[in-house]
Amino acid sequence: MGEMEKEYVAQAFKTNWVAPLGPNVDAFEKQLAEFVGCTGTVSLSSGSAALHLALILADVQQGDVVLCQSFTFAASAFPIQYCHATPVFIDSEPDTWNLDPALLEIAIKEQSSLGRKPKAIIAVHLYGMPAKMNQILAIANNYDIPVIEDAAEALGSTYFGKACGSFGKMGVLSFNGNKIITTSGGGAFTSNDAALVKKVRFLSAQAKEPAPYYLHKETGYNYRMSNVCAGIGRGQMEVLPQRVAKRREIFEFYRDELSDINGISFPKEPEGCFSNRWLTTLILDENVLGAGVNEKIRLHLEKLNIESRPLWKPLHQQPVFADCTHYGNGVSDSLYATGLCLPSGSNTSHENLNKVVTEIVNCLS
Repeated sequence: MGEMEKEYVAQAFKTNWVAPLGPNVDAFEKQLAEFVGCTGTVSLSSGSAALHLALILADVQQGDVVLCQSFTFAASAFPIQYCHATPVFIDSEPDTWNLDPALLEIAIKEQSSLGRKPKAIIAVHLYGMPAKMNQILAIANNYDIPVIEDAAEALGSTYFGKACGSFGKMGVLSFNGNKIITTSGGGAFTSNDAALVKKVRFLSAQAKEPAPYYLHKETGYNYRMSNVCAGIGRGQMEVLPQRVAKRREIFEFYRDELSDINGISFPKEPEGCFSNRWLTTLILDENVLGAGVNEKIRLHLEKLNIESRPLWKPLHQQPVFADCTHYGNGVSDSLYATGLCLPSGSNTSHENLNKVVTEIVNCLS
């Protein structure tokens, strides 16, 4: 937390404006829209809420197909099931670890030939690394399929100078407690289409019609962010550039200290990509360091009360999606089997970063 969060929250209490909506909500949404560079944003209770509403606006209904990146957290796909639609998973390309454009086009053609033209594409900027949006959007536009941009991990990242969260027809941000900034929970919907922003604002507030009594013609949702949480978000936005700089500094420290070890590599930023480095990740070559080395390191660190994790388990490997179609190339399976996430919190001390590096070296030696 920075210094201003308390000030904005105190304003909410002082004015007795605690419930959803209010001055902090309005100001936070304006900050987000200016930072991302889009027409408008709607602050919501979670990133999942934003994705759910985006799918509804894409007219995703029961029995429809939605193409989704497989190498991501399950929250990228669960809202598809909320709509009683069917996720179809697309593997990653090795440069950014995100949606493979070549496999995306294959999936679109095959699903369409089966009479199941996809209703939407969910592209994720994993670990803050921008996906190859130029290629993805070109394919999507060619087949007239809307792209929903999951930028939950990528606030502060850019692709050829343009902010993540502003590329797709609709975008999703997350302010969960583990993200680069937080509102304690929460998320946001982004779009350059003012009509879509207005519609999300309406649906997220229980779809109440403008009448002197409670009138509802559509199904609504209780998805708005509170004025208190938005106050936290306003303070967090003021230090977002410093948070991005700190995460990148942490990544660079790990890379500088560990990349000389044979068998350890770090993801590079492809042309046009600027990553917020939300989490520092690395790949461990099992041919050099031995089979299961990522789990060996994780368990060693865990004994010392240092938390690390494998990379995301691909969604096509998850039991809850066992019946879903997967267009694979082995990239996400390999990343999951050999990757590791290291402690990357913005407040991680230099002493603790040194300790992590020292213990990884000790484990490998």
